[in-house]
Amino acid sequence: QVQLVESGGGLVQPGGSLRLSCAASGSGFSIYTMGWYRQAPGKQRELVAAITSGGSTNYADSVKGRFTISRDNAKNTLYLQMNSLKPEDTAAYYCNAGITYYSGSYFEDTYWGQGTQVTVSS
Repeated sequence: QVQLVESGGGLVQPGGSLRLSCAASGSGFSIYTMGWYRQAPGKQRELVAAITSGGSTNYADSVKGRFTISRDNAKNTLYLQMNSLKPEDTAAYYCNAGITYYSGSYFEDTYWGQGTQVTVSS
């Protein structure tokens, strides 16, 4: 079983910064891809940024140049540095992890965190 726990959300003024963290716990698995998604009220959940175990990244066009995703593989922790925040960045942010585990054979699975709220408002 894998647990993902996010932290770092909150209320920030436009132009401000926040850093989100997502800690993965459990045993017997390897994480190959981690990502941040967000969901605003009345909208579909969307990918914000993702990073592979090798460090390759991709970003939504709306956050390129403002957000930076990173991970500490040794700590199984994912980060999202958010700068120059805008009101349209307001959403619940969710951590996602794609994992592989061995149980007689290799399997893949996906886990989600519980979400952390980011509100950008003056």
